[in-house]
Amino acid sequence: MEQFLTEFKDKNLLPKLLQTNLLPLAFLGDSLHTFYVRNKILNDYNEKMKNYHQKASYYCKASFQSKVLNKIYENLTEKEKEIVRRARNAKPKHTAKNATTKDYFMATAFEALLGYLYLDNQIERLEKILKLSMEEDK
Repeated sequence: MEQFLTEFKDKNLLPKLLQTNLLPLAFLGDSLHTFYVRNKILNDYNEKMKNYHQKASYYCKASFQSKVLNKIYENLTEKEKEIVRRARNAKPKHTAKNATTKDYFMATAFEALLGYLYLDNQIERLEKILKLSMEEDK
């Protein structure tokens, strides 16, 4: 997965995005998270297509991503917390129909963190957080 994650990256994009609104980082992070979740589900389960989608939707919904961010927040670096704070406060023009506003903003912040880690070439850290994003609280 690491080669895939590093092969298509524009090295000049992160500095440009950090100077403006962080919502494009969330756009990128959303696709990274969805790709990771779907890949993991396909590798770990042998089910009907309908069940794959239900499992993926569970891990990719705003309320779950918000819980993940709350769970990992204290272990984030100061820079990562800054990214989360700025993205959470970015106030997108719309919200998800099946999520609270708070969960939607937190999920956006979580996705922006993933996009930031990817563009900053922190692939090990990104993979660690992606792995955590599919763990259930026991």
